[in-house]
Amino acid sequence: MRFWEIGLIVVNFGLLYWAVIANKKGGRGLFIPLGTAYSLVIVQIVVEGGRWEMVPAYLTPLLLTAYFFIGKRREGGRSRIAVTVQAVLLTVYLLVSVAPPAILPVFSFEKPTGPYAVGTTVYHWVDEQRRETYSSNPEDRRELMVQVWYPAAEGRGEKRSPYLLNASKVTGGISSKTLGLPAFTFSHLGLIKTHSLLEAKLSDAESRYPVLIFSHGMNGYRNQNMYQVEELASHGYIVVGIDYAYEAAASVFPDGRVAPSRTDSKLTSNAQYEQHIPLWTDDATFVLNQVEKLNRNDPAGRFTGKIDIDRIGMLGHSFGGAVTLQMTKNDSRVKAALCMDGGIYGPPVSDKGLGKPFFQMYSEEIYNLVMASYDDVAKQLGGVSREVFEAPRKEYIQKSRNALAGGGLSILIPGSKHASYSDLALFSPLPGLGGADPRRDHRIVNEFSVAFFDRYLKGKDDSALKDLEAKYPEVNYKVND
Repeated sequence: MRFWEIGLIVVNFGLLYWAVIANKKGGRGLFIPLGTAYSLVIVQIVVEGGRWEMVPAYLTPLLLTAYFFIGKRREGGRSRIAVTVQAVLLTVYLLVSVAPPAILPVFSFEKPTGPYAVGTTVYHWVDEQRRETYSSNPEDRRELMVQVWYPAAEGRGEKRSPYLLNASKVTGGISSKTLGLPAFTFSHLGLIKTHSLLEAKLSDAESRYPVLIFSHGMNGYRNQNMYQVEELASHGYIVVGIDYAYEAAASVFPDGRVAPSRTDSKLTSNAQYEQHIPLWTDDATFVLNQVEKLNRNDPAGRFTGKIDIDRIGMLGHSFGGAVTLQMTKNDSRVKAALCMDGGIYGPPVSDKGLGKPFFQMYSEEIYNLVMASYDDVAKQLGGVSREVFEAPRKEYIQKSRNALAGGGLSILIPGSKHASYSDLALFSPLPGLGGADPRRDHRIVNEFSVAFFDRYLKGKDDSALKDLEAKYPEVNYKVND
């Protein structure tokens, strides 16, 4: 909870308990506590921004007014039972007021640890060579929204970027498509700020910077790994996040049009997922082409000649990890790849590996699911045969081994869940999203991510990876044969 939210709840409920216990009724002196209660609501909304989770707390001045002026003070006081009942009811209301903002917090991101400030800018790119298959109009071309984070020069007074641009249009998609909740649930995400500076100048500390392409998960969104992209940018990387239109939670184009997710939220088989691979790899290829054009001639002048096209990496979460693997296999421009708890979909990799640096991060949640035996989960499968259960599991294990063959790296973070590799782990302390300590999981991911790309894109030695192996022995860091 934020500072003024806590202050509002502490002070206003303190006044309510005082009024109930002291049986305050009528009198001029009551206008001071009333003025305080109403003022705190106004200040909190103006300074921090109001949100639906705080509605019960916003009603406390009205409750205080009602208690002061409705009914008369009884001569001889009240019974102890009456006071106790009122105090208990007030405590229940306190819990009702505290629970929503605590369960759905306006969280903040850890400050990036690298030597650079972080800048960000957004592009709207149209691929004139491809029609939009989600449109019935054959003249519509494939459009993508792309956000870039980069090492920035400091001291120019730029504003910090909100977590979500066009938040009111995006949060509904995140709530309903990504998490399967009512559209308004995460509307407060629009109140979150990042450490990135809008339209900041690119730092001139280095002549050129390596670039990383980020792919979100199915029904995810381009900045779903803000904790990670800011950290990488602060260490000297230009990170390019793609919204895969109509298969992201929601994409908002400059003219206000919204491309909502149109994917089936109940994709289950490998074959269903693999149908989406060509669209995403074509999008990623197009974005890489645009990055090369940006390096040749950025209309804003920011990136012209500043992107090292010979040092390109890619990273992705979940389905975006599968796309990352396919791009690494098929596009010679991608020199190193990080797959975070990704399914291994698409054409198989040779059993000799990718021939490029590849890092697979597993969550304990998915690992345990894959490694579970049929006998352990038979009751939950609703009549699914052993053969049907085993087939995709065996396929995943074999494809994963192939991807890691020939020196691929891997870790498994104990206690982590699938969402631990994204910002979703910070959305709520309730079980089902992140693990027990999502910020610890994020620190581990960030430290290994920076060390991996520093090793294979910046040419540093492997001492940082070895140090992390010693620092986090529980993650079982492996170099696979």
